[in-house]
Amino acid sequence: MTDKLPILSIENLRRDFKMGSETVHALRGVSFDIYPGEFVTIMGTSGSGKSTMLNILGCMDKPTSGHYILDGEHTERLSRDALARIRGQKIGFVFQNYNLLSRTTAIENVELPLLYNSGVSSAERHRRALTALEMVGLADRMNHLPSQLSGGQQQRVAIARALVNDPVIILADEATGNLDTRTSYEIMMIFQELHRQGKTIAFVTHEPDIATFSERTITLRDGLVRKDETHEMQDAKAAFDALPPPEVFE
Repeated sequence: MTDKLPILSIENLRRDFKMGSETVHALRGVSFDIYPGEFVTIMGTSGSGKSTMLNILGCMDKPTSGHYILDGEHTERLSRDALARIRGQKIGFVFQNYNLLSRTTAIENVELPLLYNSGVSSAERHRRALTALEMVGLADRMNHLPSQLSGGQQQRVAIARALVNDPVIILADEATGNLDTRTSYEIMMIFQELHRQGKTIAFVTHEPDIATFSERTITLRDGLVRKDETHEMQDAKAAFDALPPPEVFE
């Protein structure tokens, strides 16, 4: 595919869970690579292994066997503290439920990942957070609380928070799952812009229309990769512009 080394590489990944006397094989030998600058969606219905895969990709769980290499590090060999370091420095998380602190302003929420980096001064932390908010078009809402923001605006704050540490990969978990179609497409416009800027994105979703806004879709079913296809990336802005105008209620 490319002469670059993958930023993320999964090799024969297996994850088993004990449920009483039964063993559940959530992942049954999954392999794929994601390269720098790729925008990949990972699709799967309930029971496909998607959530288990997400936990391993996010360094919140370890595989039963196989390898997960992120930015050159074999994560399956790392201690809990080392995995926490990886999560804080190399992965930018965007969640379905935003996961913002309710009594904390937008810019303070974005600054949070930098609080654990002793090498970043408070002034630098503020500068980076403001830059990240500018990237998602929310600098003018920097002092608003989450309750003062719409769902789409809260998700923009969450994206800014994922960007602030300049991670090697952005990992989005159903990041449009709580949003209406118009707002979902607006959020995908942001992800496409980040992709154009060279960011590496793994976007987990169960929505086929959202997957069309990436350049590659990996489909999981029954703990296995059933499809891994590259495809033409649909323009989220064009899709947004083609939507009917929102209903106005008097």
